[in-house]
Amino acid sequence: MVHGHSFHHVVASLLILGLSGATRKDTAVKNNSGVKPAGQCGTWVKESEGGIFTSPNYPNKYPPDTECVYILEAPPRQCIDLHFEENYSIESSWECKFDNIEVRDGPFGFSPILGRYCGQHSPPDIRSSGRYLWIKFVTDGELEAVGFSASYNFTAETLAPDD
Repeated sequence: MVHGHSFHHVVASLLILGLSGATRKDTAVKNNSGVKPAGQCGTWVKESEGGIFTSPNYPNKYPPDTECVYILEAPPRQCIDLHFEENYSIESSWECKFDNIEVRDGPFGFSPILGRYCGQHSPPDIRSSGRYLWIKFVTDGELEAVGFSASYNFTAETLAPDD
């Protein structure tokens, strides 16, 4: 299937560009040695049975000035169920402007947003509409907390009944 193959090529190319070190803090680069800063994190997750991912240092405090992008990919014709564990704490702020987790329904940073979360209560369970979830965890320079642990698994896509 050429179309599907080219889509994966585009996704992979964009992911490589996105994870190559470009972050929202490019204007304040503190390390130009070519060494990846310890605070940089994130991954493309493609485990066939689902799995777990966490904020850096979890269950200890996450580091300041961090940006992690996780892309979850389900097998064809499946969607993703995402669950945040109860041991959850991300700096609270109005509209989660400082430290937050942003979840998007698709493989890109411009995919439709499902929510932006912070505070002491774990987000509700989330189900993707397709094969991908894009998750970004961002921290500023102040007030670190425990962070999060999230588990995910895959479910066959269900068609909505006609109402």
